[in-house]
Amino acid sequence: MKRLVLIVPLMTCVALTTGCAGTTVRYGDAQALSTTSTDFGSSDLQQIAASLVDSMLTFPPVVEETTRRRPVIVIDRVKNKTMQHIDTESITDSIRAKLLRSGRFRFIDRTTDSQAIDEVRYQQESGLVKKGTAMKFGQQLAPEYMLTANFSEIEQRNSDTKDVYYKFTMNLKNLTTGILEWSDEKEIRKVAERSLFGR
Repeated sequence: MKRLVLIVPLMTCVALTTGCAGTTVRYGDAQALSTTSTDFGSSDLQQIAASLVDSMLTFPPVVEETTRRRPVIVIDRVKNKTMQHIDTESITDSIRAKLLRSGRFRFIDRTTDSQAIDEVRYQQESGLVKKGTAMKFGQQLAPEYMLTANFSEIEQRNSDTKDVYYKFTMNLKNLTTGILEWSDEKEIRKVAERSLFGR
């Protein structure tokens, strides 16, 4: 009986201790470097977007062209040539947002074309929209430039080290002349070494 009396309070203490233990959530710095693994992460995305957008915006011919007017650009989704599952739409969005915030370009957004077609068709055919105010097909501006990007990786490893090299290349093509007006690349290398304690 004495043994049972001792066990019950002990079990109650353990239950209370484990029951009260929980996960603490806090805000982190979205701009801080994150190097928890060799995988492509948010810090890499920020570095790439900032570096390549700055390169394009400071390239003399681009500066000259965008000083006089705001050219219309279409941006193609980033092509992922790595072995990782990467949200390339997020990279594309970051690049487009930074270029738009510069105030030097206008963008055609192909991701919403089907919704736009449905809306124009509704305005023309539903009978609910006042005549003369409905949008018409064939009035959109054509893009003058196309921005494309490729993302690739090379991985090397041995028993103790994993070395991953990432390369992100971006190109600006003139759709009228076919000339590549600007190109640049950003490289990132990540090395993971197994510690002595991990062996």
